[in-house]
This record gives sequence, structure tokens and C-alpha cells, in this order.
Amino acid sequence: MKFRALIDKILFWVLVSLMGLMVINVLWQVASRYLLQSPSSFTDELSRFLLIWVGLLGAGYATGKKLHLAIDLLPTYLNGKQSGRKLNVVINILVGLFAILVLIWGGSNLVYITLILEQPSAALGIPLGYVYTVIPLSGVLTLYYSIHNLILDYNKPLEAIDIDN
Repeated sequence: MKFRALIDKILFWVLVSLMGLMVINVLWQVASRYLLQSPSSFTDELSRFLLIWVGLLGAGYATGKKLHLAIDLLPTYLNGKQSGRKLNVVINILVGLFAILVLIWGGSNLVYITLILEQPSAALGIPLGYVYTVIPLSGVLTLYYSIHNLILDYNKPLEAIDIDN
């Protein structure tokens, strides 16, 4: 439990920092364009990269907080706490499989290919492989949270099972 709390705290502050940096970056972009009449050349690309990082790391964080997208149609048809537990197991397994196949495996292949090809970003000139490392990183976080949520749900008494989460 302490390890998860540490990861939650670190991830929260990383997301807050990235979001703050993105706000400062966009404010500088607007100020340089309209006040200085000389638009900055790197701010558009940097804000795009920061949005990618915030979105993917935020998705992992949301999985840990059980805030991921869910379809509320199935829980309304389920009767009993045992059905809710089974649904939570299925949801966490599907999220974990997505994390393994798409984010970790696919993301790692993307990072590898872009690093081998030495493809730089247009304005900042940094290798795009470094930008894309957030994909497998987000996959590892999502997989960890899915497994941890499975273990927590399994150890929970039936009375404490919440079908909506």
C-alpha cells in the first residue's frame, strides 16, 4: 500500500508540474505573438508534446483512481455483489490487456523505431523517441494499477464491492 501511495503522489506532482509548464508555455506563446509581435517558434510544438505527456500519464493516474471510462449499461443489468466483482475483474483484465498490447508493446516498438531512425522534432530538434517514451511508461503504470485494483477487489468482502467502480 505504501508503494502505491508513493507512486500516486509522484505521478500527481509530475502531472501538476507538466500542466503548470504547459500553462506557462501557452501564456508565453500568446504574449510573444500579441504583445511582442514576434511569435515564439518552439512553443506550439512544446505544448503539443506536454499535452501528450499529460494525457497519457493522466490516463494511467485515472486507472489507479478507478476513474477510467466505463459504460454504465452493464451494472444496471447485474444483480448481486458477486456479479459486480466479476464485472470489476473483467474490466481490470481488459484494461491490463490493452496496456500490455497497445501501450507497452506497441509503444516500445514506436520508441525503438523512432530512435533507430533518429527522427528529430521540427522546432525543438529533440529525438521523437524521447517524446514517445511516455507511451510504454503509461502502459506500465496502467498495468500496475490494473493488477493492484484486481488484488484489492479480490481481497475485498462482497459487501464492500461497488458495481459502479
